[in-house]
Amino acid sequence: MKEKNILTNKIYLYLTEFFAGMSVMAVELGASRLLAPYFSSSQIVWTIIIGTIMIAMALGNIYGGRYADRNPNPDKLYGRILIAAIWIGAIPVLGKYIILGISGVLILAVNTNFLIWAGFLACMVIFVFPLFLLGTVTPSLVKYTVDRLEDSGKTVGQLNASNTLGSILGTFLPTFVTIPAVGTSITFLIFAGILLGLALAYFISTRRGAKKSVIGTVLFLICCFTGYSDSFAFWEHNLTFEGESIYNYLQVKEDERQVVLSTNVLFGVQSILKKDDSFTGMYYDYALAAPLMAGVKEKEGFDILVLGNGTGTFARQCKRYFPHASVEGVEIDGKITELAKQYFEMPEEIKVTTYDGRAYLNVVDRKYDVIMVDAYQDITIPFQMSSLEFFTLVKEHLKEEGVMVVNMNMRGQKEGNINQYLADTISHVFSEIYTADVPGTTNRELFASDNPNMISVLKTNQETLKEEKTTGGTDLAEMLKQVYAGMNRYVPGKYLMTDDKAPVELLGMQVIDDLIQGEIGYYKDIFKKEGIQGLLNHLK
Repeated sequence: MKEKNILTNKIYLYLTEFFAGMSVMAVELGASRLLAPYFSSSQIVWTIIIGTIMIAMALGNIYGGRYADRNPNPDKLYGRILIAAIWIGAIPVLGKYIILGISGVLILAVNTNFLIWAGFLACMVIFVFPLFLLGTVTPSLVKYTVDRLEDSGKTVGQLNASNTLGSILGTFLPTFVTIPAVGTSITFLIFAGILLGLALAYFISTRRGAKKSVIGTVLFLICCFTGYSDSFAFWEHNLTFEGESIYNYLQVKEDERQVVLSTNVLFGVQSILKKDDSFTGMYYDYALAAPLMAGVKEKEGFDILVLGNGTGTFARQCKRYFPHASVEGVEIDGKITELAKQYFEMPEEIKVTTYDGRAYLNVVDRKYDVIMVDAYQDITIPFQMSSLEFFTLVKEHLKEEGVMVVNMNMRGQKEGNINQYLADTISHVFSEIYTADVPGTTNRELFASDNPNMISVLKTNQETLKEEKTTGGTDLAEMLKQVYAGMNRYVPGKYLMTDDKAPVELLGMQVIDDLIQGEIGYYKDIFKKEGIQGLLNHLK
């Protein structure tokens, strides 16, 4: 005989299924945001997240079905939901430390596929157990809701529909509401609280599990008070800004010399503002050669488009050195544009459109003298902005003798690296291609045009700047002398990326592996020879 408790009302069972499905999807999306600042948000990372979660759910389904047949006690189900709630609530407290701990060990232990191994192990440790527990919900609920064999199909269908509807809501809420509004950490806490509420409602109605309920509530409250911070770079204490947008983790760091934007905790600088208006020492400076290749000194009307404007480092430099030029930018992340105005002195006359770079070219019919392509999602090039079709579209929006400049931020050394793929793909579209490596960085600038005189035009304009005797002109001329000296004509090879096949994530990961090994090779040798104690002694 059934107990008279909350489970007597089947609506509560469907609500349990609904909120369990919603929480699974919310945790999955939260996982991507938790991992992205450390490992990027590439297709590789998403594949790892989806794969590990599917493993967890499948195992949970199997275990939940077998256990429900052996012991159909709803106390056990709601006890598992309670544990899942506490575990998810603890993710904001411990997740960042686990990720960095795993990363630190793997940097010393593996030589290849660092992102894959680190992302996979982080997902396994942090997310598999609570989602395994949530995977037991559906088969357990089937046991409580099926009264007659004749209605089993209908009942299972309704449960699955409840789960699916919850999953739909769990997909949209974090992306468009909770993460932009309150951040990833509080998003985890919100959905953990929903699961906790489900379990508490059951135990209160049955007047059992008081100890579990009290302990669970106390642990959740501890998580709320200690895990609400949205700081991913928790070792940094003087950040000017740290937050999230729909697309990115965002970090602004400022000192007496410069302001820097990063969209990844562990890798790279996306934008920089030098407070003394000096050159950045980065690829933005080298990219200034492009307007001079396109004849900016000879033309009265000159148009520059920046795809991937960021906070406007290159756009600001263009306005400073070529004030008569019209400069506009396209930036998919509107929050970055807000930061540009707040912290990076973005000039009002630079128009910035919040849009995807390729989509923008598809809808605008204007042509430009220079188009800079500097679009990155974290450390990954969007595949749709690395293909033959994309570069063909760029060429269609260039004026005669116009120049495209592309920032390639991961300079690979091995045959078949990502920069070879990009340069070879571009060589199918443009007849003249030159590259210049930026000293002291992993960046390479690529200049492409159909103007066979682009390099001689650069040289002529560099000499003109030197003769102007102005401070800005002289400084720019000296910098461009270095660019000119490092310029190499690119000899096309055999590689090609198209909309159908552009493996940018795998190619980028190969370069990241090389960069990591180059940076920590010294410490790996110490670790191999002297062990962990020897490594700690060298780090003191």
